Amino acid sequence: MSIQAVVWDVDDTLFDYTTADRLGMRAHLTAEGLLDGYDSVKQAIDHWREITHQQWTRFSAGEATFEDQRRERVRVFLDRDLTDAEADAWFQRYVTHYEAVWALFPDVLPVLDALSASHRHAVLSNSSLHVQDRKLRALGVHDRFETILCAAELGVSKPEAAAFLAACDVLGLPPHQVAYVGDHPEIDGRGAADAGLLSVWIDRGGLYATIDPPVGPHRIASLGELPSLLGSDSRFGAPSTFR
Repeated sequence: MSIQAVVWDVDDTLFDYTTADRLGMRAHLTAEGLLDGYDSVKQAIDHWREITHQQWTRFSAGEATFEDQRRERVRVFLDRDLTDAEADAWFQRYVTHYEAVWALFPDVLPVLDALSASHRHAVLSNSSLHVQDRKLRALGVHDRFETILCAAELGVSKPEAAAFLAACDVLGLPPHQVAYVGDHPEIDGRGAADAGLLSVWIDRGGLYATIDPPVGPHRIASLGELPSLLGSDSRFGAPSTFR
């Protein structure tokens, strides 16, 4: 049967998280006077991103709450024993800089427009609803999605099949009628494929460009390739650059 709905990841799929995080953290570290402890801005940002990955792994495994992983990111990065209030305040100052440079990828609105009449749309993110709901509103695309599901509220995160199946249940569709689009080859790509969805890995040549693609996901370089992959009537899109 044909694909009836597309479920989307948010960060580094619709929203250019990597660029916003890098530019926001650069501005924040400059404002906080913390760059003197590093050989370069890149070294400082790479340190932050490594800690972020470690703490998100703990959150995804159920070892920390969403709020606790944020606080621990700050404590580890600063190497200080901060109170919750101090860690929250530091993180919020970073968020102010980060939000100032939020942006969608340029291929997002054209593909959402192209698929608006032919497919239903939803979001499944490993973040929290508070964060992603606000982000999608600020980016002007919140109303494009029927539902927004996040791991912090679901109690289960990608790549667990239960996360993807929860999205299918909310849509009232079997997995084989739902496509999932995400940027991580394993968490998004393999996870969705193993859950029985049509899995689409958007490989923008970033952090995961050197990873061997897992078996299962369809690999695309631009969202412009998605309508053709889904068999949409739209003339928007281009043949895949990957084989």
